[in-house]
Amino acid sequence: MAKDVLCEVSNCTFWDSGNKCAADTIYVVSHKGKQASDHEETDCRTFEPVK
Repeated sequence: MAKDVLCEVSNCTFWDSGNKCAADTIYVVSHKGKQASDHEETDCRTFEPVK
């Protein structure tokens, strides 16, 4: 599990100093169903497809 989840949305309830996310859980979605080809098809900049 990642130690630091970064967030640039400073008006979110879970935003914390240093652009950190303080939420207990993170929910990542795909815009293409359950599979995506690259990060642009998700709401996750660090997405990498399984090889």
